[in-house]
Amino acid sequence: MTDLATKVENTGFYAGQNRWVAVSVKVIVVSLVLWASLASDAGDILMQIQSATIGYFGGWYIYASATFMVMSLLLAVLPRTGSIRLGCDNSAPEFSRFAWFSMMFGAGIGVGMLTYSTAEPLAHFTNNPDVILGTTIALDRDNLAAAYKWTLLHYGLTPWGCYAIVGMSLAYFAYRRDMPLTIRSPFIAVLSPETGRRLGGVVDAAAILATIIGIGVTIGYGVNQLAFGMHQITGWSWLISEEKPSLIALSLAVIFLTLAAMLSALSGIGRGIRWLSNLNMALSWLLLLIFVLFGATAFAGEMFVVGLMEYLKTIPVMSFTIWDSSDTETARALSDWQSAWTVFYWAWWIAFTPFVGLFLARVSRGRTIREYVVGAILLPSLMCFTWFCIVGGTALDLELQGAAQGSILEADLSAQLFATVENLFSPGWMLPVATLCVVLLITYLVTSADSAVLVINTIVSGGVPDGIRSRHIVLWSVMLGLVIITLLFAGGMDALRSVMIIGALPFSAVMVFMLCALIYGLWTDRTHSSRE
Repeated sequence: MTDLATKVENTGFYAGQNRWVAVSVKVIVVSLVLWASLASDAGDILMQIQSATIGYFGGWYIYASATFMVMSLLLAVLPRTGSIRLGCDNSAPEFSRFAWFSMMFGAGIGVGMLTYSTAEPLAHFTNNPDVILGTTIALDRDNLAAAYKWTLLHYGLTPWGCYAIVGMSLAYFAYRRDMPLTIRSPFIAVLSPETGRRLGGVVDAAAILATIIGIGVTIGYGVNQLAFGMHQITGWSWLISEEKPSLIALSLAVIFLTLAAMLSALSGIGRGIRWLSNLNMALSWLLLLIFVLFGATAFAGEMFVVGLMEYLKTIPVMSFTIWDSSDTETARALSDWQSAWTVFYWAWWIAFTPFVGLFLARVSRGRTIREYVVGAILLPSLMCFTWFCIVGGTALDLELQGAAQGSILEADLSAQLFATVENLFSPGWMLPVATLCVVLLITYLVTSADSAVLVINTIVSGGVPDGIRSRHIVLWSVMLGLVIITLLFAGGMDALRSVMIIGALPFSAVMVFMLCALIYGLWTDRTHSSRE
């Protein structure tokens, strides 16, 4: 099956890897870096392409993401499919439940959770579709439930369902059919071997590009927040310029994180990545405990119940509604909000799915589909919402009580967590808590980056571990850092966002095929078993 799935080189620099996939991706990445570096209007061009992409394919992103979520949950609920083990019937999981969940959660969400734990609820408290439609009032207590239901839409079942369906498809064919753990395997399983192998090169290249773009946006937001955190701790003025992180600060942060991720990836998944994942999970619980003890705990508990009930009640409507821009001001406002938030999020999550999905599959051997869905969708969704209610709820309560006096709401999106810490704690406590936030942010960033580098090497090597060699880990780490720094200089976060929304589109089609291949594989295997 390995020979049918991908052709790798036997000797030379690319020994153990598919030369065509590796070279084609590097050519595209280098071309993007050179163009963004030399073209003075690169940022404007990317924004124009982004607008066209959203205009033509915004509805596709929304319907596709909702479908992935529904099908993931359905496969877990159905008795015949939910009990299927991702591996031999008597296989045992490789990792403990805590280590397993820590690695999956850390690779999939950590940075976004830290950045948006305060920013997301505060933003939707200020404006959301319910406010635009006039059913709630901005900055009013009656708008809290609406703010949290939209927050959970973007960090709940739907995005984790995108991750889960890719990981489930890869794990099923790798561990049940003994195929390589790589993106092209579902194609080989459904199409003819020769067709699947030819198409597989394109699929693998699309997956690697989406991974580079997705992790690039994540690190881009992460280093912005890191700069604000370091400024709060150290007071160094050169970190912030005109109330924004300076390009020098961002570049130094990217270089540091790239080197740290490289070293972690070189140590392997069983050492550096697992150790960092366990560390950032422990630090996450510590930070949550601090906010439980000193934050607005009662308010957070109320928001958890009210927000979760409102989310479960309205998730079908939120998941499948598309607002088209028309002649009315309300319709345009709804369409603009959906493009800026929901479509952006779905593109971000889809861009992350190649590496997170493959990573989930890598660490989930021996789990049943039902257990896998609980660990990959339900628990992460609850973890995210708990975090948003405790940390974000504290920020909201400080504003509602008048203690913050608008300082959190008016802060930059990436600085709102540290603005909350500054308003909540006395100067003596602020420094250690802010330092904890910075350390936790670094561990999440490194965990995401090193996982992405290992997954890229896994895809290029056709799922065969022998192809993952130190020189390629170093090379892909450097290329990832170059892409992020170049796009930050070309157009800042807007350029990174644009490239991601555009680049995620091809892989969304790949995901649809992977879902169909999984259903086909489950059906044919069941039919074959019943005949026996």
